[in-house]
Parts: sequence; structure tokens; C-alpha cells
Amino acid sequence: MGTLTVQRVETEAHADTVKTKVADIARFLQENFGQKLAAFIADIEDPKQVGKWSSGQNSPRVDSELRLRAAYQVFRMITLAENDHTARAWMIGMNPQLEDDSPIRAIADDRHKDVMAAARAYIKGDL
Repeated sequence: MGTLTVQRVETEAHADTVKTKVADIARFLQENFGQKLAAFIADIEDPKQVGKWSSGQNSPRVDSELRLRAAYQVFRMITLAENDHTARAWMIGMNPQLEDDSPIRAIADDRHKDVMAAARAYIKGDL
């Protein structure tokens, strides 16, 4: 992980997530995972809504925004510790700390704290 500590990675990812508009987060997730997977994360039926959020035409419900922000924050944490490619693979792959669910599925199921714990463990090298 180089010179970044887990705490520094968490702090930077959190600050980035707080400062980033939901439209930009939706666009980021759409670009990195595709519209269908971004819709899955947000727990919505119509993937086209993600495009509307990305363009600022409308905003997601609060519960969908919470999921989008959680996914973005965790992705940023893994990216800061590793790189975008590794972060994407980590987010979509099975994770033993999440009972072999992917972090994306766990976020869609509102298991945000479990995903954060798994991300911290991964960054620390516990997995």
C-alpha cells in the first residue's frame, strides 16, 4: 500500500465522497460498472434512471443515494490503496468476509458496514 495508512485512505475516500455531487457519483459508477450494475447497486428497476441521475435531470431517492455513495467510497478506498482495476475486481468478486457475496451485492442489500470492514481488512492485508 506504500506510504498511505488505512486511516489516511479512509479519510481521503470519505472526504471525496462527501464533496462529490450525487450526479458525479452516479456517472462514475456507470462508467466503471455499467448502467445495469449501477442500477443494481442503487436497487432500482430501470437502469436508464442512472443516466438521468448522471446528467442531473433528476436525483435518486435517499436510500439509493446512500447505496451509491457507499459504493463510491469503498471503490475510492481500494483505488487509493491499489488501483482502479483492482478496485473494480474487488467490488464485483466474491468476498469471504461477506459470506462469498460481492461487495456490490452486499451494498445493494444495505450491508454497508460489513463492506467497509471487508475493505479495511483487504487494505490492511488481512485478506
